[in-house]
Amino acid sequence: MDAPAVSIRTPDQRIRVFVSSTLRELEAERRAARQAIESLHLAPIMFELGARPHPPRSLYRSYLAQSDIFVGIYGESYGWVAPGEEVSGLEDEYILSAGLPKLIYVKDQAPGREPRLEELLDRLREDDQTSYKRYTDADELRELITADIAVMLAERFDASRSAETEERPPEDGGTAGHVPAPFSAIVGRAGAIATVRELLERRDVRLVTLTGPGGIGKSRLAIEIAGGMAAEGGDVVFVSLEAVRSADFVLPAIAHELGVRDSGDGPLQDKILTALAQRRLLLVLDNMEHVLDAASVVIKLISTLPDLTVLVTSRSPLRLRPERTFEVQPLEVPTMDAELSPHAAAAVPSVALFVERARAVRPDFELTEANVSAVMGICRALEGVPLALELAAARVRSLSPESILERLADGLGLLSSGARDLPERQRTLSGTIQWSVDLLPASARTTLARLAVFTGPFTLEAAEALVGDGTLDSLDALVESSLVRQRDMQGEDVFSLLATVRSYSAGLSTPDEWDAARDAHAEYFLGLARSAGVGLRAGGHQAHWLIVLNIQRADLASAVGWFTQRGAWDSATDLAWSLWLYLWLGGLLGQVRTWMTRLMDEAAARGEQLSPRAEAIALYFTRAIAFWQQQDVDLVGGLTRSAELFGESGDASGEALARVSSALARLAATTPDVPGAIAELERSLTRFRAAQDRWGEAMSLVTMGRVLLVAGQVDAAASRFEESLDLATAEGEPLGMAIALNHRGWVRLLGGDVDGAEGDFVRGLEISASLGHDEGVAYGLEGLVALAAGAGDAARAGELSGAAESLRQRTGSFNAAAFSFHGPAIEALRSAGMGDEFDAAAARGRALPIAEVLDHARV
Repeated sequence: MDAPAVSIRTPDQRIRVFVSSTLRELEAERRAARQAIESLHLAPIMFELGARPHPPRSLYRSYLAQSDIFVGIYGESYGWVAPGEEVSGLEDEYILSAGLPKLIYVKDQAPGREPRLEELLDRLREDDQTSYKRYTDADELRELITADIAVMLAERFDASRSAETEERPPEDGGTAGHVPAPFSAIVGRAGAIATVRELLERRDVRLVTLTGPGGIGKSRLAIEIAGGMAAEGGDVVFVSLEAVRSADFVLPAIAHELGVRDSGDGPLQDKILTALAQRRLLLVLDNMEHVLDAASVVIKLISTLPDLTVLVTSRSPLRLRPERTFEVQPLEVPTMDAELSPHAAAAVPSVALFVERARAVRPDFELTEANVSAVMGICRALEGVPLALELAAARVRSLSPESILERLADGLGLLSSGARDLPERQRTLSGTIQWSVDLLPASARTTLARLAVFTGPFTLEAAEALVGDGTLDSLDALVESSLVRQRDMQGEDVFSLLATVRSYSAGLSTPDEWDAARDAHAEYFLGLARSAGVGLRAGGHQAHWLIVLNIQRADLASAVGWFTQRGAWDSATDLAWSLWLYLWLGGLLGQVRTWMTRLMDEAAARGEQLSPRAEAIALYFTRAIAFWQQQDVDLVGGLTRSAELFGESGDASGEALARVSSALARLAATTPDVPGAIAELERSLTRFRAAQDRWGEAMSLVTMGRVLLVAGQVDAAASRFEESLDLATAEGEPLGMAIALNHRGWVRLLGGDVDGAEGDFVRGLEISASLGHDEGVAYGLEGLVALAAGAGDAARAGELSGAAESLRQRTGSFNAAAFSFHGPAIEALRSAGMGDEFDAAAARGRALPIAEVLDHARV
């Protein structure tokens, strides 16, 4: 029998499902499709600009080539056909999906279906390789997609079992997922790649910096090197610093990419050093030129960690003693007197890059005898600067190479006469950007100026909030001109500007226009934070909001910074408070403490008094996350004052949360005040109930139960955990359910209900894993450690304990000794003479991938 078209993968590889449909017309259906795909733990590949006029075919090809299943959803609209094209983007996606298994869904009631879509559907009905079904609404569609994909995978699995050959994933320990996917093929850099890799592989070289002007290709070279080393089994983590505005936030950015939680319960630098202590790692720090003051962070890391190597990209060297610099050069260009054939010219790196990028926007572009001279002239005019070549090539869609060369020469001539203080290559790149911008419609130029306020990746919704009408058309023009880039992040379609383009675009606005754009940007993200604050507590929406906020976290921080700069204390603190649950889940509370410390210092410097609620929030964030650090601050006094100020401002939920933290601070005192902590928690519970805040009530009950459990009041603790679980379940709030289940499991175990405890630990573990909540996963594993140890299974207990320990070390999620209940069970194993077996298994557990550990935990 022939091998199946799609091979069965190991569980760590998620199957990708490409979803094709129009955007606005089928918004509810797209949401339903995403939910169905994610419910099967597959990866949805969705373009939120799927209905824009006609995206480059290479974009579709790239994403479809990485997809495993094609899902087409059709309603009434065929989509717009771009000038010079024969089909819409919607039909183009279907054509390019040839070879993929297809599931097609057609809306049943669609009286306004356009004729060209009807023609396309007729063709689909005749395709005997396509599953074709009708649906009535989004709910039915969700059920159909879920069932059909499940059946398809089952059938293909059955077929694969008898196959003689099967593709197997590479057996390596690399972490290529940490390296960004390149936007284009790399050209003409083989020598540079070999030289830099030789440096990085030397034990005596710890720091290599790729230098050169903006647009020269430093980041692209770093991505290629890092990706190659990861593919070969290397441990690689890539950190983009482009969106980091201050050297103070370089360490948090590194921690985020490493998965280390900045929860404020210890110095972040120490957590990173602990997490990396046993790893031979290549750490890539991309775009560091604007945060060179963070060079001290780099030197501390490489001085403390002998197995760490750092690759930096920067327009300027870091000027550290261990640093080796490599200046990235422009691509080779044809000589002035060269008269090359198209074949010979295509071998010149700058020409090869221009042709490759031209084909991305016009697939039929070829180098010919008629245009080869003009293309070589373009490459010479742009001096082989890769970004400049890419911007010029994007114009092949509407201009001939001869026209590009003519216009480009005029534009660069004008610029060169006006900016002679800039280095030559910088004038070339700036001139190319200016020329590209000058060719845009006026609306797109205005849009580009407004988009420059974004610090990091942004969504279509965010762009529309700042730009208004016509955003979609303007974005389309900017993407096609390579001034804005589009990509998929965690199933969301996002856009971004390169730092060089952003810097140029910011100069298109007057100071008043820039301030107005920053105001609008900050107000949008304040609104987003408020919506997220509600959505994160709503059942079934936490995972979505975590993705949305993670993608745009740089701009959320930027908004807080702008509000602080403007003296808008209430807005800055309100944004931070709305994100409380996200900051906790994401391990970012240490970062928000920095925000609020700066805010309080800035207000004091201006002699301005914060409003009661703003002061309450600032006090909370600068005190509540320091429980287990013996800092020289009055934690109990500050949190009590915070609670009082929340009460004065009429925020009962805020007061209740501050009292929960006040209770924990009392427990963390040198002499723990257990009665005082319980009294504070009782007051907290009363205030949450007065505010009808069921989420807060559930959290308060769990905290009270933990304190009672530590105090030996097992029955009282069990009652609190049951109440908390009932509340979280009624609200459909998964995080609250996981936390309550983990704690109820301990009560059941202490009461001798081993089966009930195991059920709670496993269920809580699975919910935490689905949310990406590492701390919850660690708690669940530790519960199962106690069960295995109690049963005398030293091998299982050790493996799970090692995995939990490794997870906490890598993420910086350390459990306070007072709340760690599995330790006595391990000591009992050691006392029984099984310590060596436990330790050997723990070593294995520390080395296992977390996905494999979770599979073992469920057995």
